[in-house]
Amino acid sequence: MPNIVLFSGSSHHDLSQKVADRLGLDLGKVTTKKFSNQETCVEIGESVRGEDVYIVQSGCGEINDNLMELLIMINACKIASSSRVTAVIPCFPYARQDKKDKSRAPISAKLVANMLSVAGADHIITMDLHASQIQGFFDIAVDNLYAEPAVLQWIKENIPEWKNCIIVRFSPSPSAGTIVVTSIADRLNVDFALIHKERKKANEVDRMVLVGDVKDRVAILVDDMADTCGTICFAADKLIEAGALKVYAILTHGIFSGPAISRINNAPFEAVVVTNTIPQEEKMKACPKIQVIDISMILAEAIRRTHNGESVSYLFSHVPL
Repeated sequence: MPNIVLFSGSSHHDLSQKVADRLGLDLGKVTTKKFSNQETCVEIGESVRGEDVYIVQSGCGEINDNLMELLIMINACKIASSSRVTAVIPCFPYARQDKKDKSRAPISAKLVANMLSVAGADHIITMDLHASQIQGFFDIAVDNLYAEPAVLQWIKENIPEWKNCIIVRFSPSPSAGTIVVTSIADRLNVDFALIHKERKKANEVDRMVLVGDVKDRVAILVDDMADTCGTICFAADKLIEAGALKVYAILTHGIFSGPAISRINNAPFEAVVVTNTIPQEEKMKACPKIQVIDISMILAEAIRRTHNGESVSYLFSHVPL
């Protein structure tokens, strides 16, 4: 692939390497370091003049540092005369702060969108945005890819009783979550149920109501992300009480902060399945229930198609071979 350079930020080097291997490329030379006062310094170690540049950086770990590093990398490539800079952000940072839900609340996802545009990004590739309208915060092209095809493949290969399953989603939920769940249920030709949750405050659920019959079925909870996992563990207990035979959770972004790992270990899950938009190696050591779906081939194919000027809509319903 001529005239393409792929750089990795420091948030998820393993995913960047898998994408590079899939594309048959070497990762571009870049050095990131911090000065003693904690300022981020980025040095691009090769010419990018006239090149189509892709920078892979996920919104995880030290989120603010990684976001700043991404902005500096974009700007460094832009002012070094690259022809186009695409930010590949598997897990979009600040995606949950997407609306003014109370007085004086910031819409931080819009601020991040503005920062990426001002830094010089020409195109964004991301996956399963918390709310799909975040695409409208940008005046540049945004490709919001879906983990759904890889999730369907995992269900068929790893859950023997998948024909007797019921897909469960949370409500209220961003519109994207609703669409994906009903789509998964339709494509598996199974029913779906609803868990209505009421929150007192962020990361804390007050009560839940299950709508739908899960008795003697395999329940598969689907959501776009899980952070402290209070909601999904509470939901798993509710589903077992309602007569579900087994409970699986499938999430695109496994953030797993705070008490998440101990909660999952104590919850009645068969497995908690996440994609590798966020590094999971350490979490998997601490929790044997966590399993990972590799989505590097979806990102790699999106990069290849973007570079060659092809449509990426094929990826909305298929896993690249």
